[in-house]
Amino acid sequence: MPELPEVEVLVRHLHPLLRGATIRAVQVRRAKVIAPGTPRELSRVLTGAKFKAVSRRGKYLLFSLYSPARRQDFLLLGHLGMTGRMFLARKSESLPRHAAVVLELGRANFIYEDPRYFGRFTLDVSPVAKLGPEPLGKLFSAAEFARRLKPSRQSIKVKLLDQSLVAGIGNIYASEALFRAGVSPRRPANRLTARQVGKLQAGIRRVLAGAIRCGSTIPLNFAPGKTGGLFYFGRAAGAPDYYGERLQVYGRAGRPCFQCGSAIRRMVQAARSTFFCPCCQKS
Repeated sequence: MPELPEVEVLVRHLHPLLRGATIRAVQVRRAKVIAPGTPRELSRVLTGAKFKAVSRRGKYLLFSLYSPARRQDFLLLGHLGMTGRMFLARKSESLPRHAAVVLELGRANFIYEDPRYFGRFTLDVSPVAKLGPEPLGKLFSAAEFARRLKPSRQSIKVKLLDQSLVAGIGNIYASEALFRAGVSPRRPANRLTARQVGKLQAGIRRVLAGAIRCGSTIPLNFAPGKTGGLFYFGRAAGAPDYYGERLQVYGRAGRPCFQCGSAIRRMVQAARSTFFCPCCQKS
């Protein structure tokens, strides 16, 4: 599932392409993704509206639009689910098989494609209210992080996936941040020392910021026959060779740790794979 860095890179790609564009018509091809709204409602609200900006909150895309008919601004929420993509294509191009929503913008279509239909493209923005602080924002301090961890007995790896704790961290970057902090993924969240919380907070910021920097250099190409899909840190298709392998533990079970040489291990926590170094992450 795309995590914060992948969504941030996509937002930066889409913002200049959509800003100022007017929605001429709306096609809803999979009503599930626009719930709880209806195709008629979405078409009525979006037709004639103009894109003002594209931003991100956690793993969600937020499209800011202005409706001349209603003379007001409003938000449209997008979520990529497991395998979703959002991109612009020439109107003359055939729509992909799994196009869920298509916004006609004149000479181009803005397409939300979702093969599994686990994502969202909806006027319901209520999920954003449940999110914790942005990990790269000013509100995500070590002191605030410690306060939020204190009530939880869950393992720290599982707790990091709780979007009400901190927004946007998923399975890959949780494993990576814990490795950088030298914290065991098994350790109960409320048992972390102040020093460990500080190192983990810094590790989260470092790995997310680094992934965004890596991804921001990679062009998203959606031309026919190309895949302008998302990337994961150090595994971007077409990334220059000098990036090398940036993932320290995720997906590296059985391979040597870059720091100590011990074999990276894999275990399952809350039905998700966790990768860690048994020597570098003892505590």
